[in-house]
Amino acid sequence: MARARPIRRAAAFTGALAVMFASVALAQGTGAQVFRYEDAQGRVVYSDKPPPADAKKAQAKRIGANYIETDTVPLATQQAADRFPVTLYTFACGEVCQTAEGMLNKRGVPFTTVNVEEPANAERLKALTGEMTAPVLQVGDKLVAKGYNEARWTSMLDEAGYPKAPPPRRQVPGARPPEPPRADTQTAPPPVKGGGYPPQ
Repeated sequence: MARARPIRRAAAFTGALAVMFASVALAQGTGAQVFRYEDAQGRVVYSDKPPPADAKKAQAKRIGANYIETDTVPLATQQAADRFPVTLYTFACGEVCQTAEGMLNKRGVPFTTVNVEEPANAERLKALTGEMTAPVLQVGDKLVAKGYNEARWTSMLDEAGYPKAPPPRRQVPGARPPEPPRADTQTAPPPVKGGGYPPQ
């Protein structure tokens, strides 16, 4: 009977630690606020809810986001996109514009598309380059390439810190691989070659 009390205390302490680590882990995953305080019995409590009025030594801490690779966009890509966002000025110019967009997608670069066939966007393009030629790649504020040139675009993205290849796709357990195309599948006609000036 004399040992029952210490065992209960140890169990209670272990339970409190488990709650604390669960709360901190939850907060790290969401970037939420964590509260630390002592309750009426003198026990230390960690919670994502504000402490009660009778709490002692209450503290509030905001814990930043957790960068464990659970996002489909890798951290290096997120950091590069924050510092040097990519904008593609384009229009329905056929093979050239499709190839330009495909190059960015293949590399896994997040980008904003600006359709220069719209008057307001055409003005943006003209203010940026002094011309009405597309596609145009803008990386950050200073790096601008007029016309599609894979070597030049690759160099700009490398300089901005974008990874050279997208992250490998994660296989979902139990997922079936995609079926090969059937023999009767019709292929799309080849895209029309184009580029240069959008119609005015």
